[in-house]
Amino acid sequence: MREFNVSIETDRLLIRPLEKEDYTLWLSAFENRLPSQHQYDEGKIDMSICTKDWFVDLVDRHQKLASEDKVYVFGVFRKEDLAHIGSVDFSTMLRDEFQWARFGYTIHNQFWLQGYGKEAVKAAITLAFNKLNYHRIEAHINLDNFPSIKLAESVCLQFECIRKGFIYEFDEWKDHLIYYINSK
Repeated sequence: MREFNVSIETDRLLIRPLEKEDYTLWLSAFENRLPSQHQYDEGKIDMSICTKDWFVDLVDRHQKLASEDKVYVFGVFRKEDLAHIGSVDFSTMLRDEFQWARFGYTIHNQFWLQGYGKEAVKAAITLAFNKLNYHRIEAHINLDNFPSIKLAESVCLQFECIRKGFIYEFDEWKDHLIYYINSK
């Protein structure tokens, strides 16, 4: 399997696949999370199962998914100190004449309100169009996830519709807002 190593940089951030050597940076970011700030923020989570071996397997799984063109997961790192501040991911929905992906993003809550989310998402969209060759990217957002909605709108994703009973979460089928952007 050929290693997937697509990346992009901004003024403050490096966005690239996780590497096995990132374990300490990655674990530190999760361990330093603040308590949950709202219902869609996991806040502090139990990381006891996340050993070095577990992380190496995670990196290998990400590489395999990328090699199969199924899912691309990128760590978001602050360039000044290589702090792991979050992640972005793309799941291929359909290729062929569609070139369509679902887009997800998360920034650890200790790094919120510093512009990292907007900077990471804008760069990731560029990466998706220019290096992963997607034409359409969708963000699927809970109706009341206002921080995610605000971020999507701030990077020019357009509201398209509400998909009814779209995703099964919290033990029920939930409606989701669909925001999208197409390559130019």
